[in-house]
Amino acid sequence: MEETTSPIQLVGGRIAAIDVGSNSVRLVVAEVLPTGGYRVLDEERENTRLAAALAKTGRLDPQAADATVTVLRNFLSIAQGYSVNQVRAIGTSALRDAEDGPEFCDRVRKDLKLSIEVISANEEARLAFLSVARAFDLSGRKVAVADIGGGSTEVVLASSGLVDQVYETRLGAVRVAEQCGATGRVSDKRVGELCKYVDRELKREMGKPPFVPEMLYGTGGTFTALAAIIMAQQGLAGQPMWGFRITRPQIHHLLADLANMTLAQRCKVAGLSPQRADIIVAGLAVIEAIMQRLQVNVVQVHTRGVRDGLLLTMVQQSPTPPAVPTEDRRAAIEEFAKNCGVDLPHARQVARLAGSLWQQLAAPLHLRAEDRELIESSAILANVGYLINFEGHHKHSYHLVLNSELPGYERRQLQLLANVARYHRGARPKKRHANLAELSPEDQQRVKSLAAILRLALALDRTHQQTVSEVRARAQEGVVRIVIQSQGDAEVDVWAAERKVDLFERVFGRKVAFTVRKASPSNRGRKHIRT
Repeated sequence: MEETTSPIQLVGGRIAAIDVGSNSVRLVVAEVLPTGGYRVLDEERENTRLAAALAKTGRLDPQAADATVTVLRNFLSIAQGYSVNQVRAIGTSALRDAEDGPEFCDRVRKDLKLSIEVISANEEARLAFLSVARAFDLSGRKVAVADIGGGSTEVVLASSGLVDQVYETRLGAVRVAEQCGATGRVSDKRVGELCKYVDRELKREMGKPPFVPEMLYGTGGTFTALAAIIMAQQGLAGQPMWGFRITRPQIHHLLADLANMTLAQRCKVAGLSPQRADIIVAGLAVIEAIMQRLQVNVVQVHTRGVRDGLLLTMVQQSPTPPAVPTEDRRAAIEEFAKNCGVDLPHARQVARLAGSLWQQLAAPLHLRAEDRELIESSAILANVGYLINFEGHHKHSYHLVLNSELPGYERRQLQLLANVARYHRGARPKKRHANLAELSPEDQQRVKSLAAILRLALALDRTHQQTVSEVRARAQEGVVRIVIQSQGDAEVDVWAAERKVDLFERVFGRKVAFTVRKASPSNRGRKHIRT
């Protein structure tokens, strides 16, 4: 975020973001700056415990719902007092999970003329990461971001500022405290059971992470409460909390100390708000378990998070964004691939071959001619997953592309790109794969067709030497004949392509036959036929 005391030139007026969470409702009013940032004008927060009864009843607590509506009415009055020209309200875990969440949103829409957008856990994680990426230099680093709310916790793994994995859990501080009976004094035995429960849930959702982060960044009230307590113990109360670092041993000892206190004693702990005293033990157990699972020993506190990410999104979004020219989209894709360490000469060669094959086979195989740009873009992005590691890099490519926010690409297009990159190698596309199941049947078939041709194009530059100068493809009854013009010895490239025809033959129901013709007149006629 960007703050300044100099005269401010408004370019987007004033905006307000409201976060309706499981534990509290928060408001931020801000002025948009010409640099693409914003300046906070006002902030307000009210603990309403909207999810107080959710674990037991599956519904919102009626009194908390009434209190939340009252708070929202007050927040709207504050926003109107600042003459904001845009208000955006989001709902998170409580409204996602409650049976009567839609009823509550309807009530707010009718009574207050305010629409609450109930966002997914993945979007919640994206907003938190966007905030962290704006505040810290993540270039060249493998990091994790944990956002702990009242009803859920999201963990993001990223490399060089690019999201690789998003883990969604139901380990919110309020939810865990209520389910595990950790609101009052907690015995050593109960603490052990609490920690085992949290670790079991993390293991189920996260498994073994693909890499060990260099740093964990924490957002949300549990992290700021943790920092406030430690800073008070160290005589640092009142000093800036942003970026404060806390070690795992410090968290372990604090967890034990607070668990041994009654709720009344906890309410008197310096730095800890009495409103959070009943859920802090559960929240600390979640932090410690995340650090243990990720094998990190230090967490750095970020005082902003989802609301900051929401404001940044509002600042960046234009009501009518201009179309991004094709050449600009291609430049952005190549820049993204370059930042991920992709071999660009190889990627461009594969894109050229894939585009050529697609154009020639579009009519006879009933493909969408306009998908040529899609397959060429997928070719450039196929190997971005190498940024994380070689093993399973195609799966990492999927996550990196899906979360890339490439200019000019809508969410559906990013899903297509990500899936084609995912299936450029490895297992063939299957309906039981969650990433593929999210697509329509039509788009699933597009992914299969694109991946089938991309696999051939990738194989035709297996040596990374750009030996193949041209491909000619012709679809006949039961067979697709591909003539390869080479500038040198294409033996290995053809061998690799012959091994990658299975998906193509399955998708299109035709065999593939390769013929190689060298550029030199003395070397024409050499053939590799697969029957």
